[in-house]
Amino acid sequence: MSKQVVYLRGKKVILRPFNKATDLETFWRWINDPDIKQFMTGYKPIALVAEEKWFDEHPSRRNAIALAIETNDGQLIGNMGLHQIDWVSRFATTGAMIGEEEFQNKGYGTDAKMTLLNYAFNHLGLRKIMSQVLDFNGRSLHYSQKCGYSEEARLRDMYFRNGEYHDEVILSVTREVWLPLWQAYQAID
Repeated sequence: MSKQVVYLRGKKVILRPFNKATDLETFWRWINDPDIKQFMTGYKPIALVAEEKWFDEHPSRRNAIALAIETNDGQLIGNMGLHQIDWVSRFATTGAMIGEEEFQNKGYGTDAKMTLLNYAFNHLGLRKIMSQVLDFNGRSLHYSQKCGYSEEARLRDMYFRNGEYHDEVILSVTREVWLPLWQAYQAID
């Protein structure tokens, strides 16, 4: 049995590079799951060949870092990353997905996000991280706020979901706001 690949370690999760051989079909299943898809900005089904192309092209993108989320015992439960990294102005956008339902609302996403923010602020030297959330995605809004994000803007009636239009909420967090939360989070067992 091979050893687990660990790029970043949180309390409940590890973040590691994608492994096409083991992750591709799971990610493909998640992004086509209607319970997950409703919270994403895309609306079309994603073909396996399109997801495979994304996997093949992603490593060469200079302005993006994508990582798989695994439990400490090695179960793949989601993915997240830093996207649209602006290396001059020092900001990026995050995106995340806990694809396995039994791991949602149990702190895994918060742990992964806090771990990723530590990497973004304290290793990459970024100064601001942004996130876009559809207004009815209460789970994402809640955990983002726990990680220090606050609403910066609201784009009214941007996306049509479930028979009605919804706002896109633009959230952001800076290192100065996040750091005391990180210190408090680190002190919790």
